[in-house]
Amino acid sequence: MIFHGTEVRQNALALLNTGVGNAEVARRLQVPRGTVSYWLHIDRSKRNACPGAHNPTCHRCDGVMLPASDYVYLLGLYLGDGHISQYSQHRVPNLMITLDDSWPGIQAEAERSMRIVFPDNATCRVRKTGCHNIKVYSKHLPCLFPQHGPGRKHERKIELEAWQQELVDANPWALVRGLVHSDGCRITNWTTRMVGGTRKRYEYPRYWFTNVSDDIRRLYTDTLDKLGVEWTHCTRAGKEYNISVARRASVALMDAHVGPKY
Repeated sequence: MIFHGTEVRQNALALLNTGVGNAEVARRLQVPRGTVSYWLHIDRSKRNACPGAHNPTCHRCDGVMLPASDYVYLLGLYLGDGHISQYSQHRVPNLMITLDDSWPGIQAEAERSMRIVFPDNATCRVRKTGCHNIKVYSKHLPCLFPQHGPGRKHERKIELEAWQQELVDANPWALVRGLVHSDGCRITNWTTRMVGGTRKRYEYPRYWFTNVSDDIRRLYTDTLDKLGVEWTHCTRAGKEYNISVARRASVALMDAHVGPKY
């Protein structure tokens, strides 16, 4: 990981304050664009000058209409690989979704959904070894993600509120996509069988979803049931943390609405 000193950050902020765009600052100083965006957000936060800081909008507090599909997709990502820090040095809660660099398309989709759900708030990417943290800051994050609480998600009860369940019922595939994009995958399994006296290799696609939380797995399988997708529990090392979708018709449904990670 490359660390940039105080002088580089101060130079970046000086350029940004003169109106130079994030991409141009990143090019001139040879700093990742996401880092420049993060520095800009922190500087604005310290000056209480973030977009939407004085007139924020919220579905719960202000009755603002949520972009349902993007919110449900973001909910799935949050339940899988997301975390809300409510007491950070920046005084505003932040939603952080950690996504592997093997899937840049999912990182882009996560950031796009954040921008749509939180149009008044800047997003940023923080580079880590082998992954990026996709982040957005908003004091209304606990309003929109009431599943937030102390401890790990699998150590506390995870239930959707009625308004969330209504959105999921109307956009079930968005939730499935978010959960699979965070804690799932599409793989090719293989087995062998005798054909005409000869043992032949047989390959078939399978969707996996792995999560330690019983509640989150149940939310996933309940949604699959409503969509007509057949699934089974798969036990590994004595733990039923894995949900498999392997029936041909069900895999075809998943392919049509989820597909491989990208």
